[in-house]
Amino acid sequence: MQINLTGHHIDVTDALKGYVDSKFERLARHFDHVTKAHVVLSVEKLAQKAEATLHINGAKVFADSVHEDMYAAIDGLIDKLDRQVIRFKEKRSSHRGGTVKIAEAD
Repeated sequence: MQINLTGHHIDVTDALKGYVDSKFERLARHFDHVTKAHVVLSVEKLAQKAEATLHINGAKVFADSVHEDMYAAIDGLIDKLDRQVIRFKEKRSSHRGGTVKIAEAD
């Protein structure tokens, strides 16, 4: 997975980059068809904002998170993306080969 990390009104340090990379490994465990991720870290007054767009085969997934601490904002972002990726994966697999229950007559 290719991760593009940019910062608006914030310097992206090696520690932030390493933290984002380690957190995005969690998404790769659940679903390996994520090809590209664009992460934007920004500061707006007292709020730290993290947002990301994932390019998955056949779809794009977007999420954002705002918190007072940048690391907490990244954690919230990863949680949201994780839920969306798992839902996308289940939705994609449930459309193929679904079983139909047939009611038995007594």
